[in-house]
Amino acid sequence: MDEQNKNIDESWKEAAEKEKEALKKEGKFIPPEPDFSFFVTTLALQASISLGQVPDPGTNKVIEDLLQAKFLIDTLSVLKDKTKGNLNENETKLLDNVLYELRMVYISKSKGEIK
Repeated sequence: MDEQNKNIDESWKEAAEKEKEALKKEGKFIPPEPDFSFFVTTLALQASISLGQVPDPGTNKVIEDLLQAKFLIDTLSVLKDKTKGNLNENETKLLDNVLYELRMVYISKSKGEIK
């Protein structure tokens, strides 16, 4: 990393930390630290919403969009393929379990076995 990019990265970290402290002082929501598990869980939640398992948080209505669900499941599958050998045991298990569960629900929904 060249010196300019290093300075930008350090400035970003400092600004983000100051912002968190300000939010904390104001008693406002502080987003969790991003990590791989959080990312996978976020994509899985979006897929669950598209599968109609969880109400859409924006409307509080249950929707079913199997095409969108398939896209998200396929995205998680690509993520699994691209990160193979680079994840710790817990991350690998999480991704495997999430994919298995979402695929089973998708298959059942696409066959009309469950509503």
